[in-house]
Amino acid sequence: MRGNSAATIGPRFELSEVPFSTQGSWLNLSQVVGPHTTSEFVHLVSHVQGMNAVLRLVPTAGTAQPVSCSVSATPSLSMWSSPRGDIRAVFDGPKVIRLRGNGLRLEIYDAVADRPFTGSYLFLDPVNDCPTFNSYETGLRYRITALHGAAEIVHGPDGRANVAVSGGDWEIAIEEIGTASPPFRPSRAFAACETGNRDAFRTYLESIAPWRTAETPAAELAAYVLWSATVSPAGFVTREAILMSKHWMDRVWSWDNCFNALALAPGLPAAALDQFMMTFDLQDPSGALPDMVGHSVVSYGYVKPPVQGWTLRALRPLLELEPSQWSVILNGLERQSRFWLDFRRRPGQALPYYQHGNDSGWDNSTVFDGDGVVESADLAVLLAIQLDVMAEIGDDLADARCDGWRLQRDALLTAVVDELWTDKGFAARRSDGSRPSDGSLLNLIPLVAHDLLPQAVSEAMAVRVEAFLTDHGLATETVDSPDYQSDGYWRGPVWGPPTVLIEDGLRSAGYVELADDISQRFRLLCEAEGFAENFDALTGRGLRDLAYTWTASCYLHLARAATLRQTPLV
Repeated sequence: MRGNSAATIGPRFELSEVPFSTQGSWLNLSQVVGPHTTSEFVHLVSHVQGMNAVLRLVPTAGTAQPVSCSVSATPSLSMWSSPRGDIRAVFDGPKVIRLRGNGLRLEIYDAVADRPFTGSYLFLDPVNDCPTFNSYETGLRYRITALHGAAEIVHGPDGRANVAVSGGDWEIAIEEIGTASPPFRPSRAFAACETGNRDAFRTYLESIAPWRTAETPAAELAAYVLWSATVSPAGFVTREAILMSKHWMDRVWSWDNCFNALALAPGLPAAALDQFMMTFDLQDPSGALPDMVGHSVVSYGYVKPPVQGWTLRALRPLLELEPSQWSVILNGLERQSRFWLDFRRRPGQALPYYQHGNDSGWDNSTVFDGDGVVESADLAVLLAIQLDVMAEIGDDLADARCDGWRLQRDALLTAVVDELWTDKGFAARRSDGSRPSDGSLLNLIPLVAHDLLPQAVSEAMAVRVEAFLTDHGLATETVDSPDYQSDGYWRGPVWGPPTVLIEDGLRSAGYVELADDISQRFRLLCEAEGFAENFDALTGRGLRDLAYTWTASCYLHLARAATLRQTPLV
């Protein structure tokens, strides 16, 4: 299992898979420097203006030649180790990384070599004699202050300047600053930084996973993935938010965040509400939520499925809110629902449609082959659930709109069965009336509305689930499908969110044994392979981004429920 934990330091992980960061920071240390691109060297990476590897950190010993090191980290400390010595790194707040070396020197290079208009301009600031990299990509400066030893600008054989750090037991601070900042003066010792971060992570862990046992060995690493991917409000990010990753998926998508909210809600309900509400802060005049939000970008080019109602059904008992707060949430949901009903239905038709696979979150699913404009049962059912939850909240608030929401809910449910149900199950419908193949797991997402659909429909879907079940969980395309691809994104691999949705539907419909089996297979997969964006359905190998927060959240959500079924909290 990746991320073996130690009682005092937390999970240990490799920087080639999981970035080293701290809650609230837009920085990390990582060997991942771009989409599917890993370096032999650790880089300082910023997620302001998107993912940008800013500085390359190269251990040396006496010369500029790199020294081979093993690199690993815990939540509070990252370390390069070799027979010649070691280098350690800690965060000192969200914008400062302290590095300390013993027996090794450090060469710091601009990570982007091309010129002009890319990379960093390195200069020695005459005010404080600190080497400073001015990054074109991030629009920020990275100032290096020598606390012990020396940090000097040197020039290599190619004429390029870099920073050489030396001096026996040396220590430096790398700060991310704007146009100017007072000289760095440490307010605490290096060891105190490590202790403070370790304690902060432990507090977070105890908040969201106090239930963990030896039977949930990946809970600590899952919590770290969430904690370390959390950023402070900045740019377009209006609240403290969990990015999907501090690799290249460094944004918030408006359904991914719902699964992160599920993991936080039992122990950190205020943080969960922030995850849920952040995209509503940026709701457009039509009522649509943005597809995704990053530090410097908000995109409305696509949308995402209305999973917010289903999510709120789970969050609602955990949120202690005033009626005025529920009213704000309700109005946001109503506007989002109206977007689908007013702008995403063909004239005279009852069912809403996706314009593209990206709108569904299942970007390249076979449901969208040939024509992305598709009426899909998952969309209609998730919207019906949302209207149902809105009516429940509205009843508490004596909202006069409740009866209308229930009528719209019932009309959607009737239409989805009458128009999309076939003798094989739900089948999406393209704009020309043709039907895609039935090999996608997307067609079984309506299980989450088993209580709103005819019993025979739910029963048939529950039987159909077996066709997607592999040793490692639910494949997103049946493995015997001609369109199945082992690393095909939504055309085969196992993903966390559909696992959680279908497990929830099966369990609440009474298919407890099958739900238990699906939950266990996914949890074992994460415990063996970590928290990849998705997994090969036949081998279990982690694919794409290997430190993905919604995968970690799905694990925590399922692990908590499984643990409490065995030993309920008193």
